[in-house]
Amino acid sequence: MNMHVRRAGEKDIPSLISLLTQVNRVHHEGRPDLFKCVTKYSADDLMALLRESNFPVFVAEHADGRILGHAFCQVITHKGERLLCDIKTLYIDDICVDENARRMHVGQSLYAAVLDYARQLGCYNVTLNVWACNPDAHAFYTKMGLRPQKYGLETIL
Repeated sequence: MNMHVRRAGEKDIPSLISLLTQVNRVHHEGRPDLFKCVTKYSADDLMALLRESNFPVFVAEHADGRILGHAFCQVITHKGERLLCDIKTLYIDDICVDENARRMHVGQSLYAAVLDYARQLGCYNVTLNVWACNPDAHAFYTKMGLRPQKYGLETIL
């Protein structure tokens, strides 16, 4: 597929909102007891987030200008902490591929760009969380070589 991955800009906000809606649908349908039927960020939130250097957002753009997917990230630095070693982590908050562009290696391209970016920053690792109600995402990340770092468990009262 003819696409490239780049940093997101303000012109991408409508596409980001559309993709965030798709992500929310998966989470809301999987855990309606936890997730409301709203996007994680508003257009104003995205405008502010895109200006933050520690919150890089990447988009996969088709040659015709369509946004096929996004990756929201956060740079987390642990330095001088009592328990944790001094490391810089790139946390992937969210990767979403448009439902009409799945199985076209968009997610792989986004993930590869995130890894390259993390290496350029001198990060020690790349981390993310996957909701148990999203087995497709878990399968994708496992295929990309990610392995469990920790487990989150719950009991509903």
